[in-house]
Amino acid sequence: MAEPRTPTGVLREEHQLILRVLDVLQALLEKGEAGEWDLDAMRECVEFFRLFADACHHGKEEDLLFPELEARGIPREGGPIAVMLFEHKQGRGFVARMAKALEDAGGGGVEPLNRLDHAARSYLELLRAHINKEDNVLFNMADQMVDRPGCELLCGQYDVVCARHFEGRTKEHLEILAGNLLGRYGHP
Repeated sequence: MAEPRTPTGVLREEHQLILRVLDVLQALLEKGEAGEWDLDAMRECVEFFRLFADACHHGKEEDLLFPELEARGIPREGGPIAVMLFEHKQGRGFVARMAKALEDAGGGGVEPLNRLDHAARSYLELLRAHINKEDNVLFNMADQMVDRPGCELLCGQYDVVCARHFEGRTKEHLEILAGNLLGRYGHP
C-alpha cells in the first residue's frame, strides 16, 4: 500500500527537482567560466526558479504551510518561519538580478555576465542551504505538529495551487522545462 501524501512530502519532492535544476545552473556557470555562456538555458533556469520554485513552491509554503504551523504554535517572527520568509525574499532578489543581467547581456560586454555569475552563485548557495534547513528542521517540526486531517486539508489545497497557471505556464509545463534542462545539462 502506498504511503499517504503529506504536506512536507510533497514539498520535499519539489525540493529534489529544484536541487537538480540548481545543478544545471552550476553546470551552466562552469561553461560560462570557460567562455561558453548558454544564455538561453540560463533564461530557462530563471523562468523555472521564478515560476516553479518561487510562485508555485514557495507560494504553497508561504500561503498554506507556514500559516498552518503558526496556528499550531510556531511564531511567524523570530523563529524558523521568519528565517524561511527572509530567505525566500533574498532568493527573489537574486533571481531578479539574474533576469536583469540576462537582459543586459544581450548588448554584449563582460559586466552583465559578471553580474549574472555573481547573482547565480549567490542564489545557488542560498537555496541549497535553505532547502537543507527546510527538509531537516522546519519540515521535521511540521511532521510532528500537523495531524492527519490537517495533512489531508493541506494536500488538497496544494492540488488547487498546482492546478493554477503561473504567467501562463502550468506546473506540468515547468516540470517539462526542468526535464529539458536536465536532459541537456544534467541527468534526466
